[in-house]
Amino acid sequence: MRPALTTAVADDPLQVLSSTAPLLAELAHVRIDQAALWAFAEARHDAPPPELAEDALHCTGLAAEPFLNYLLLLEALNFCFWDEAPRWQVRWRDGLYDGYWALAAALQRAVEADGVPLWDAGWMAAVDTPTMAHVLRGEGRPVPLLGLRVAHVRQAGQVLQSRWQGQFARALAEAGHDAPALALLVVQALPSFRDEAIWRGRSLRFYKRAQILAGDLARMRHGRPEGTLTRLECLTAFADYKVPQVLRGLGILVYAPGLAARLERREPLAAGSREELEIRTATLWACEWIARAMGYLVPGRRFSASDVDYLLWSAGQQSAHLAPYHRARTPFY
Repeated sequence: MRPALTTAVADDPLQVLSSTAPLLAELAHVRIDQAALWAFAEARHDAPPPELAEDALHCTGLAAEPFLNYLLLLEALNFCFWDEAPRWQVRWRDGLYDGYWALAAALQRAVEADGVPLWDAGWMAAVDTPTMAHVLRGEGRPVPLLGLRVAHVRQAGQVLQSRWQGQFARALAEAGHDAPALALLVVQALPSFRDEAIWRGRSLRFYKRAQILAGDLARMRHGRPEGTLTRLECLTAFADYKVPQVLRGLGILVYAPGLAARLERREPLAAGSREELEIRTATLWACEWIARAMGYLVPGRRFSASDVDYLLWSAGQQSAHLAPYHRARTPFY
């Protein structure tokens, strides 16, 4: 007999799950289908971690300290790539990339072809709009929210200089190589990562980009000292717009007719609106419950919601057959 999937949380250092549980109990526009959730867990609990060829676009050849600064810059820019056609795309070497991979390609091009010291805190702190526009140059429309991207990078450089002597490696040491502690440290030090919302006077925490920074560090530098992080299992899903799109395609997230119709029309949702917060909350908990279901199916093995997230996000990179994702102009995802 399958165990009940509840909102009980044993260890929630980020307070992402506990802060969103009250909204989960009152979802009005989104439903989590438990049967579809269990079916996915049963089908994919033994799936190997995804390997994407596009991972070669990351600047993993950098030494440890430059890489850590580059990673902070990457995650400072990692948000809101959707747009009307023709979308922003980046041509690099033999590929033409859009979305997140366009960002990765642009940054690798900047380092390898243009000689831009993206890892230098001084460069980050002083970057201006024309310089960032050149780094992120591409085809189609310009990258969305360029002004906010410039502000994020400048903030990252300034905080690196004022707090960590120009090296994000010092932040990693301050966090004791603990994944949730690193995410919380980033949220505290860098307001641009402070992904929170207010619902009925309550603070909802999502912390998408701060958490993915820790998750990406462990994944991209696996086996190296700087990539060895503890308590990775405490990371939640990284609530964005691609993962709920995949969950909906699997029948795990079910949208009310009115919300579904708005998304079919590609009508943007206001960031912080009830519908947008419900989608993100349901995404967090669907991934959490999938991880728990997989753990039930494989006794003695611990699955994390962040691992489930990466499995779903990777699947979402081939999403031509899926219904439209929700659109919200926000710097948090």
